[in-house]
Amino acid sequence: MTRGLAIVGHGKMGRLIEQLAPEYGFDVRLTLNSSTNAHGAGLSGENLRGVDAAVEFSTPSAVLENIRRLAALRIPVVAGTTGWFQQLPCAREAVQSGGGALVWGPNFSVGVYRFRQIIAQAASAFAAEHEYEAWGWEIHHAAKRDAPSGTLLAVAEEMKQAGFERAINLSANRAGAHPGTHEIGFDSSADTITIRHTARSREGFARGALRAARWILGKSGVFEFREIVNELG
Repeated sequence: MTRGLAIVGHGKMGRLIEQLAPEYGFDVRLTLNSSTNAHGAGLSGENLRGVDAAVEFSTPSAVLENIRRLAALRIPVVAGTTGWFQQLPCAREAVQSGGGALVWGPNFSVGVYRFRQIIAQAASAFAAEHEYEAWGWEIHHAAKRDAPSGTLLAVAEEMKQAGFERAINLSANRAGAHPGTHEIGFDSSADTITIRHTARSREGFARGALRAARWILGKSGVFEFREIVNELG
């Protein structure tokens, strides 16, 4: 059964999601960009007729209003935009009060979440090895606005939760068209251990978002992508 999909934010990620959507049982019924969705105006009941889910890859300043409008219409939404997570409590309230559904996350690559699991295990192992210090580094394309990214900040937080209480030095570079590399290292006077994830393209992010959009159909509530990775079909 084909489901209707709205794409909110029709940049490089939005266009890739549009291209891949049929593989995941979606028919793209609506695409919106900054000019056709100023202040959420494009997210009307009329425009969203026949839409079963929405994927949101817009800008940090637009995310909250987009989520509010989609939640009011009970359209489940996958929010892949980053740099807005301080507004998550407001988004959660809008979704829950409207009976909607939201999947959010700093990164929708399944590979990145497996990387995060590996890092958490490594952080736990090195927590008791006090001669080791840790760092985190990343590089993304020049157009990425947040630095460090939500992904690198989330990895550092997971390391702390895993028991690594020492300082974690974070750094970020923005240049060219690089889709994204994240690296965590543990260093002592004796040796260095480096764990790295490198994205070859944006395809992994787009496919993860589409899998999340398929998963959220018929559900309600607010979920972080990492919570549902093991349930994705």
